[in-house]
Amino acid sequence: MSLESQPRFPLAALPTPLQEVKRLREALGGAARSPRLLIKRDDLTGLAFGGNKARKLEFLVADALGTGATHLVTTGAVQSNHARMTAAAARAAGLGVSLVLTSKTERPRLEGNLLLDHLFGAELHFIPAPADPKVAIGDQEAAAVARVMTELEARGERPYLIPIGGSSPMGALGYVDATRELVEQLRAQGETPSRLYYASGSRGTQAGLALGARIYNAPYRLCGIAVSGGEPEKTDRALRIANQAAELLGVPDRIAASDIPTDQGYIGPGYGIPTPECLEALQLLARQEGILLDPVYTAKVMAGLIDHIRQGRIDRAETVVFLHTGGAPALFAYAARQLEV
Repeated sequence: MSLESQPRFPLAALPTPLQEVKRLREALGGAARSPRLLIKRDDLTGLAFGGNKARKLEFLVADALGTGATHLVTTGAVQSNHARMTAAAARAAGLGVSLVLTSKTERPRLEGNLLLDHLFGAELHFIPAPADPKVAIGDQEAAAVARVMTELEARGERPYLIPIGGSSPMGALGYVDATRELVEQLRAQGETPSRLYYASGSRGTQAGLALGARIYNAPYRLCGIAVSGGEPEKTDRALRIANQAAELLGVPDRIAASDIPTDQGYIGPGYGIPTPECLEALQLLARQEGILLDPVYTAKVMAGLIDHIRQGRIDRAETVVFLHTGGAPALFAYAARQLEV
């Protein structure tokens, strides 16, 4: 089955722009020190302030509707971009939505993504976040999800579970298709970048990017920057998702661990905890280009890219693409002192 024949529910404003950021390059030393920098603006997908999850949800929501689902269920941190966009997608499709969110407090403040979850009328279920931000929530989250699913079924709903981050073979199709779109844009603009930098979190985006790069002969190599721990399980997850997505599409391509290198050096103290380098990157792009990153995902990726440039790990003659996966609403959940470099 080809990508074009997969059921899809329209949610995203596509194609998203591909822009050169010349002022950022100048701030990093200009042509004498920095490669040319392009940004793929998936923060502009449109749904509920945009972000990469809209692409995944087009396929996931279509699959849910195809099964006769009446209600979407998903999980994430209290400021989850994926949860916010799933809530919006559910409403756009006429479905109910329940979110199981980890929180450090029993009654988290209604701000950022959580405020938007509330505005979309999502049913919110909170479970305690682990004390150590590097520890996965695991069994406790699974038990809470099972309880919510059972309660929904008892009410006569037909719930459809979307895994954290939309990271499933079906969700990965969103970034197989995004790769097709990007490769076409690069060809039209006469660009042949050598690298694509992106956030590695729950790894569904990574899986789609890797499979898409293989299918569409992308000119670049993937450079993932991890925003949370969990190796080697997360690499195994990405490989499983990518190769099951290939089976969905009926293509012979398969992905190996060498296709998805992920730099673990920029996580800092843990998921969702900004580092000084992350905050510097956030402010630099805002003040040089008027483009907003978020302190959880994209600013850590930009911090990694900037550090690689400053270390001389990228030749100044290269062209690099930065995949902006969105997340700006999370900015409003961070106190001003936390955004100071």
